[in-house]
Amino acid sequence: MSLNPRLVKESFSVVEPVADKAAAYFYGRLFAESPQLRGMFPPAMDLQRDRLFGALTRIVWSLDSPASLASYLGQLGRDHRKYGVIAEHYTAVGNALLATIKRFAADIWNEEIEAAWAAAYTAAANLMIESAESDSGVSPAWWLAEVIDHELRAPDIAVLTLRPSQRLPYTAGQYVNVQVSRWPRVWRTFSIANAPRPDNTITLHVRSVPCGWVSTTLARDTRIGDTIMLGPPMGTMTLCERSSRDVLCVAGGTGLAPIKAIIEQIIASGRRPNIHLLVGARTAAELYDLPDLIRMESSFPWLRVLPVVSGQAGYEGMRGRLPEVTQRFHSWAEHEVYVCGPSGMVSETVRRLRIDGVPLSRIHRDIVQGER
Repeated sequence: MSLNPRLVKESFSVVEPVADKAAAYFYGRLFAESPQLRGMFPPAMDLQRDRLFGALTRIVWSLDSPASLASYLGQLGRDHRKYGVIAEHYTAVGNALLATIKRFAADIWNEEIEAAWAAAYTAAANLMIESAESDSGVSPAWWLAEVIDHELRAPDIAVLTLRPSQRLPYTAGQYVNVQVSRWPRVWRTFSIANAPRPDNTITLHVRSVPCGWVSTTLARDTRIGDTIMLGPPMGTMTLCERSSRDVLCVAGGTGLAPIKAIIEQIIASGRRPNIHLLVGARTAAELYDLPDLIRMESSFPWLRVLPVVSGQAGYEGMRGRLPEVTQRFHSWAEHEVYVCGPSGMVSETVRRLRIDGVPLSRIHRDIVQGER
């Protein structure tokens, strides 16, 4: 069987508008045919369904970019080790997936499309299995980490410092999945807010969100000395080492975390590009990390920190929504750009930057589905 990205994309575009129904059908089919797998998943499946289609969407639309796809699938394969996924589980998942696509793309389904999906899934599953197997002799499936500091910076925002029990290899800009003892099998993603440190500690910025089981536990109920679990680092929004361009960073809310890590990495590298950091929040009180950013700015003259507030009347600093604020400056067309925050803000910022002339290849962002 040979890959046929066109057929896979065309059929998947029929399924995308009914993603919620398709995801529910997929898991229903999977658990009906392989009930032993249900225990590997959290009790509430809403976010899991979103994650499934988020990952599937990224895979399908990356079929024409083999290198990027291989990197992403490798990370997924390594990450799935923490759930206890083994090679034979991929057969059950593949059968349920093909049955789902066939059902929801029934009007156009034929043997050629089925063969295209089978080939694409087989190739993806093999990459994930190979990555997991090669990683199993090198790294643990998960890391235990002790909470060594916990600061409540705002009523719903906490900054946690963790010490993993083993070395956690990662690149500035990546994120980890986190599980707390209160909610077994419930993993949520949070970005690491620092470049790698000699002492192996990491910092997380956590906003407690409504009905956020893990984020609320981390922000409000976690104490120094507690132990949490971390999955392997993931994510592709990392520093472009080859670029010598000046840098624009746009961070909304706790999307500041990976942006701050990337800025730290630039400073540590010895390079001296001009860096503009637009950091936004609804109110001045929610600019939870501003004192530390100001300290960074004072020690690195090439960094300019620009706080932006969107919802506080009378605020004397810069006001507005981050996507709009980016257009109040000269063109960013010659900059390397890093954007992180709420998905709507990120999408709108990217749209405006592209209109401004910034090539998509120089706009770095990541799709993080979690509670941040």
